[in-house]
Amino acid sequence: MTVSTTTMTAWMQHRYGPASGIRRHERTTPEPRRGEVLLRIEATALNAGDVRIMLGDPLVVRPAFGLRGPRQPVRGMDVAGTVVALGDGVTDATVGDAVVAELPGGGGLAPFATAPVARCVPRPEAVPPQIAATLPIAGGTAWQALDLAGVTEGNRVLILGASGGVGTFAVQLAAIRGAEVHATSGEQHHPLLSGLGAARVLDRNTPVDELPHGEYDAVIQIAGGQSLRALQRLTRPGGTVVLVGGDGGRVLGPIPRMLRAALLSIGSRHRIRPLAAVAKPDILANLLDLVAQGRLHPVIADEYAFEAAGEAMARIETGHAAGKLVVHAEDSPTAS
Repeated sequence: MTVSTTTMTAWMQHRYGPASGIRRHERTTPEPRRGEVLLRIEATALNAGDVRIMLGDPLVVRPAFGLRGPRQPVRGMDVAGTVVALGDGVTDATVGDAVVAELPGGGGLAPFATAPVARCVPRPEAVPPQIAATLPIAGGTAWQALDLAGVTEGNRVLILGASGGVGTFAVQLAAIRGAEVHATSGEQHHPLLSGLGAARVLDRNTPVDELPHGEYDAVIQIAGGQSLRALQRLTRPGGTVVLVGGDGGRVLGPIPRMLRAALLSIGSRHRIRPLAAVAKPDILANLLDLVAQGRLHPVIADEYAFEAAGEAMARIETGHAAGKLVVHAEDSPTAS
């Protein structure tokens, strides 16, 4: 099977900046390099990480992604698609395979994108593309946060800022592990989180000092700028605070907060561990299995046509979506 077009229309940015600067442009259809496959994109889910790269924020990330603008000008890292071409050395994928992947740096808001074959996971037939695309970053981050905290059956877990993509996965995955889950969110999202398995849902504006002290085996901080010492006081001796979110400063981002967390953990029975989530195909495969079994239910706040991908990026930039935003693929040129 070969791709029958050499160009495609993609949503692109040439300089760092807000979503208003992203436009549709013609560009060359990418070709898979050694160890890569070419995917025909079916659905792309957006993440806070797409916004960070779009803005080039914090500045410390720019040497890795591009000094004046992102080297990969197309946003969208989480995709579901079909393999349409193989790069040299690829033996563990076949043209026609339905897969899910996390694309390094992006590329998903386009009809075609290349992906390292090592990051591609087969998509079960029972899991639709738009559902599968929500899993790699948000679901993977939630899973890794719970692993880092050592969450297991019988634990009590507090998830701060639970209504977004990572949070809605964290609530469900903690409940699946047999933990008692408490969560914070805006009042309008309380029924959603209760339905996902939270035993108790608190208002997101509740001061940390008013939350129960010493009652949690793990605290997963996804949103909010709570004091690190205040977060420590929420945990039992031997408990763990995992830092998932946190904007930090314009230049260094969360790095100073991460260093303070490390210092506060020295000699303490209340650990604080920053999470640097990475792509883990084995975790993605487990997430897909849970969805196929009907045990995990990704929350999609809205779905957008490809023509409205700019609106989706503007929405994710606000940070106000409950669950995930998904962009459906353009009716891409046929592959033959």
